[in-house]
Amino acid sequence: MASPTVVASNSTDTARNTGVSRSAASVGVVLLLVVATFVAYAPAMHHGFISYDDDRYVTDNAHVRGGLSGADIRWAFTTFEQANWHPLTWISHQLDCQLFQLNPAGHHFTSILLHAIDAALLFLILQWFTGATWRSGMVAGLFAVHPINVESVAWVAERKTLLSMLFLLLAMTAYGWYVRKPNIGRYATIMVLFAAGLMSKPMVITLPFILLLLDYWPLGRMRVTGGESGGQGWGEQAFAPRTESFAKLCAEKIPLLLLAGGSAVITMFVQRAGGAVVSSHRVSLGLRIGNAVVSYALYLKKMAWPSELAIIYPYPHALPGWQLGAAAALLVAVSLVVLRYRAWRYLVTGWLWYLGTLVPMIGLVQVGNQAMADRYAYLPLIGVFVMVVWAAGDWVKAYPGTAKYAALVVAAAVVALCWTTRAQLSYWENDYWLWSHALKINPRNFVAENNLGLALIRQGRRDEAILHFREAAAIEPGDPTSQLNLGIYAQEQRDIPQAIARYEEVLRLTTDAQLRASAYANLGSIDFGAHDYTRAKENFEAVLRLDRAFPVVIRDLGLMAEKNHDWNGSLQYFARLVALEPNDVNYFLLAQAFHQAGRDTDATWAYQQAVRLSKDINETRGAAAQLQAQ
Repeated sequence: MASPTVVASNSTDTARNTGVSRSAASVGVVLLLVVATFVAYAPAMHHGFISYDDDRYVTDNAHVRGGLSGADIRWAFTTFEQANWHPLTWISHQLDCQLFQLNPAGHHFTSILLHAIDAALLFLILQWFTGATWRSGMVAGLFAVHPINVESVAWVAERKTLLSMLFLLLAMTAYGWYVRKPNIGRYATIMVLFAAGLMSKPMVITLPFILLLLDYWPLGRMRVTGGESGGQGWGEQAFAPRTESFAKLCAEKIPLLLLAGGSAVITMFVQRAGGAVVSSHRVSLGLRIGNAVVSYALYLKKMAWPSELAIIYPYPHALPGWQLGAAAALLVAVSLVVLRYRAWRYLVTGWLWYLGTLVPMIGLVQVGNQAMADRYAYLPLIGVFVMVVWAAGDWVKAYPGTAKYAALVVAAAVVALCWTTRAQLSYWENDYWLWSHALKINPRNFVAENNLGLALIRQGRRDEAILHFREAAAIEPGDPTSQLNLGIYAQEQRDIPQAIARYEEVLRLTTDAQLRASAYANLGSIDFGAHDYTRAKENFEAVLRLDRAFPVVIRDLGLMAEKNHDWNGSLQYFARLVALEPNDVNYFLLAQAFHQAGRDTDATWAYQQAVRLSKDINETRGAAAQLQAQ
């Protein structure tokens, strides 16, 4: 059956019919979105960094924490660090460090600001494409304050999600500009913005598919059965494009598809090289498909009732039949409803948006230990928000007497979501609360056990921490992080054979550069303490080959060079050390190295820095002597 020409007119939803000018309403909605976002997320600016990826992306990353520089920008474009190629994300973090150093408040402020801009852009795009001010504002409002997006905003390491969404929305804006007057220059603008999004995070790889959906609704560019367009009837329609066949619209997206394909090839290569892709021996294809079906349903559940949100959901070893059946039934039921009421094209666009944009993150190619992740819903749930809001708007239009009740429901929903978002945000205040909450939701979670143990160590509660490390190893014996933590504990307890065995097991189990570097560094420290300087140097140099610059490694290499009277070598290491950790003891070591190398003017300068930073220069001298006596 052919779809009707006039589809779900939004004429009663325009700002004009409320007695408010369109521009004034737009400004008002944008301001409300920005204010609501900052009200919901302001507590995050009082939070610190967390130890889960924030260290790898910012606090312990020598290429980021120093801020912007030509060398580090080149590194951003050439590194495959963290099993990703996302240079613009690295540069974003470098810029934050340039502006705020390692003050977490500044980094959190940038993330909140980006989320607010994303919400405002989403509103403006929907309003422009549909002519519906209040519906567009409601969709953007749900996006701005929904608790499922807390992970993307509160987690500094997830800057890539916010940044890639920004470029995707700008590319959609450029597409609207292109549709108004197609030419190669405007198309090139879409390509550039799409490339920027892919260089932030490849989750935006589905942009060509999204644009095709927009051609169907609300832009009305797609010619459907019988030549009917459905491009009219949108109230204050900003677009009156010529309709084209589905095949021609697909052909129009080929350059974008080629760009997406190139990004997919790079991403798969980098993730496989980085060891992030889980092999089919560990997770079968059948389990991955089943988990994907269940995850599609669970994201919808968490959207409708945002409870039990956690930083990680462990991958299941098996799926209960009832759970898989219920999830499949839900997806089929929604699909049948959308097909039955396909005349309301926003249902088709919204549902396919949700299903399609989740494909890269749904786990058919499994990356990491998670079964699903709240951050993966940042883009896809926009489609469901559109379905819900537009359907509610059409209901109110059909039954005008329900308008005031609908307004009360909307207001209550926004307040409830803001309150829930702030409650969820409280768990992100520090590592202890974050991982305690994750364990409460999923007790058999070895990642949470490990990280809670580390949080307890930082609180000085080592005896409690070891219990969590042991539990993590019991849940997942092949987990290298558990082995590393157990090795550290054994080393602290002077059980050196046990520590060595654990570190060697880490090296056997993982290709992760950070974990391998930590194992090599700890093996090197054992050798250094045993005065086996040859083996210590081999292990420390393995750390440097992995592009890791742990201060303790650089310090011990400098001390070993000093013992061998290699003054130029010790000078290079200690100069690098003060760049990483500019404290009094390190400057004192540098001053001595300058002196031994015959550079007394530089030695005086370094000594003055040590005096400036020291509370008691005699204590500083004693600490340096103690290190040199090892």
